Amino acid sequence: MAGNSSRKGAIQKSNKKGAQVGSGGVRRRALEGKGPTPKAEDRPYHKAHRAKQLSERSAGKRAPGNRKRGTGDAEWIIGRNPVVEALREGVPANAVYVAEGAERDGRLREAFQLAAELGIGLLEVPKPELDRLTGFNGHQGLAARVPAYEYAHPADLLDRAAEAHEDALIVVLDHVTDPRNLGAVVRSAAAFGAHGVVVPERRAAGMTAAAWKTSAGAAARIPVAQAVNVTRVLKEYQEAGCQVVGLDMDGDLSLRDVAEVADGPLVIVVGAEGGGLSRLVTETCDRIVSIPMANAVESLNAGVAASVTLYAVAQARA
Repeated sequence: MAGNSSRKGAIQKSNKKGAQVGSGGVRRRALEGKGPTPKAEDRPYHKAHRAKQLSERSAGKRAPGNRKRGTGDAEWIIGRNPVVEALREGVPANAVYVAEGAERDGRLREAFQLAAELGIGLLEVPKPELDRLTGFNGHQGLAARVPAYEYAHPADLLDRAAEAHEDALIVVLDHVTDPRNLGAVVRSAAAFGAHGVVVPERRAAGMTAAAWKTSAGAAARIPVAQAVNVTRVLKEYQEAGCQVVGLDMDGDLSLRDVAEVADGPLVIVVGAEGGGLSRLVTETCDRIVSIPMANAVESLNAGVAASVTLYAVAQARA
């Protein structure tokens, strides 16, 4: 019978059924599935797990009402100065894009160096493609793709002033809709020592690519907070000891006399383009300040008005 040869060295096979000498099921159990592979952040010895723990501890230190809110979509920072400034400040970028044939000046070379140091991918694309991606042709051949902008909570701006042992200086925009005006205000706020800018959550400009560009990178150095209700935030600032001053051409106080309100924590409220301050905001302000101008000029836009006022306050405080 095949397999039962009587020759020397032959292996005898049995046809009997029953228990066989073997591994005891060890091999079978070894082949059984162990379930899905845990995520990196759930593996105790993985660096992602440690990072998650640190993040959770950090989030736990903040009150629920102080959590930052994102824009929900990734954004573009466009223009050479804004991109370089953002990279200098460590703004997390997903990638840096450069247009083919873009002039290699000092800012572009610095952007390349910073991107390499930070481990950010550098992609060269045709200029029409960069126009399409950013939706704007004023990128100067350089753009950075960044995660959704994270807005601070209005109370964080007071904390920032307290940590610096300074009297708070905050700018609140009352439904300013032009992102370039927002960018200009952010730039001036950073230049003249303000601790942050507050914008409404709805029906107002947010930190878009245009605002980033106009801020010339200052948005990477000063927080922008969002408020669901501007009037409520102004009242909370007043309860915290701030004097709230609105800008309006019919103000009861001239900017020349801004020294009267410059001492102590101060909130400057800038109205919307054309419409100015809303009624409720005007009624909430402690004082209304007007900027003296020649008769031929009716008003300044929001960005310029904020800049002039911030400069006057900085001079009075100095």
